[in-house]
Amino acid sequence: MLDIQLLRKDLPAAVAGLKRRGFAFDEAAFRSLEEERKRLQSRTEELQGKRNALSKQIGMLKGKGEDASAVMKEVGGLGDEVKANETALGALQEKLNAFVRGLPNIPRPEVPEGKTSDDNVEVRRWGEPRKFDFAVKDHVDVGAALGGIDFETAAKISGARFYVLKGPVARLHRAIGQLMLQMHTEEHGYTEVYVPYMVNAKAADMPTSLAKFHEDLFKIEGRDLYLIPTAEYPVTNFVADEIVDAKQLPLKFVAHSPCFRSEAGSYGKDTRGMIRVHQFDKVEIVRIARPETSAEQHEELVRNAEAVLQRLELPYRTMILCTGDTGFASAKTYDLEVWLPGQGAYREISSCSLFEAFQARRGQARYRNEQGKVEPVHTINGSGLAIGRTLVAILENYQEADGSVTVPKALVPFMGGVTRLARKA
Repeated sequence: MLDIQLLRKDLPAAVAGLKRRGFAFDEAAFRSLEEERKRLQSRTEELQGKRNALSKQIGMLKGKGEDASAVMKEVGGLGDEVKANETALGALQEKLNAFVRGLPNIPRPEVPEGKTSDDNVEVRRWGEPRKFDFAVKDHVDVGAALGGIDFETAAKISGARFYVLKGPVARLHRAIGQLMLQMHTEEHGYTEVYVPYMVNAKAADMPTSLAKFHEDLFKIEGRDLYLIPTAEYPVTNFVADEIVDAKQLPLKFVAHSPCFRSEAGSYGKDTRGMIRVHQFDKVEIVRIARPETSAEQHEELVRNAEAVLQRLELPYRTMILCTGDTGFASAKTYDLEVWLPGQGAYREISSCSLFEAFQARRGQARYRNEQGKVEPVHTINGSGLAIGRTLVAILENYQEADGSVTVPKALVPFMGGVTRLARKA
């Protein structure tokens, strides 16, 4: 969440920053809450001061052996009013907190202006799309020919937007995750973690607003638990309600987990194939950093995700999202888009975001700096990568005319030396 002191000290700057992303800040509502808070706080402090002064007077009267009953009665009356004001102030603070928690993050200055994904800006691209001398198929047809992707069985047992992987294709899916974990732990310095696949409401509200986005999650009936849409949810909460030793920063974690998404609002979008589904696997990379290093840490994390695509020799481009397409909690986001010849287009395979202190304030994740001051850490995360979409990219980019698929060189060791997935007879 945003720092409420920013709103109090420089409201015009905050309003302007939120306006860049198309968010209309309700100044009237905020000013009304703030004025009431100031009034209650001032009156409460005034009453507390008066009560303290009268309490001292009572002591003095008793010390002299004089009657203090009238003053004691007045103090009692003040105590009731103080208690009522404190209760009202507490309720108002909750309203203010809810108001601020509903505000999105302010985009960094370098984030380009724009309203939709059409306004995102290409930063760089790597690799040249392969030129095929035969009719290219998409991953659905390639996977079907291999006997490795089964949507019908998945629909029978779970419904739409699920899939079953079989045989060599399932093994290839596993190998992709193993390569990613090996690269991020052995080459990029992340600590591998295994995390719960369910989180409570408090934990779900740290990465983003549960109140705003609860429909995107799967809720466990009758329990205060939600299936995770990404390992970002449990991993970011490692530092919730903690004061981290500054010497430990940056913390770097990597987790392989399934991800569960309701895909609310996506009716009719990407209904064919594995692009937009309710369950998929992902390798998530997360960094917890000091504020002065977080921008650099973000760039490094993006390069870590890109390194996987380069190792797999998959053409991609790196996009910086415009203000209107940047997520609720993010201050700056890069999307990596891999080339899919079956669609003749680049499609997102990773989203890498810098949240600055936004998530940390929601979860009270802090560290103590050299001056002894406690302040929020900065959080960064990204897909390193989405395994299902990586599988899609490999099936489409490495397909052959006879229906087989060449295994990328980097994956051969994880495939037991298998270099080719043959078409099912």
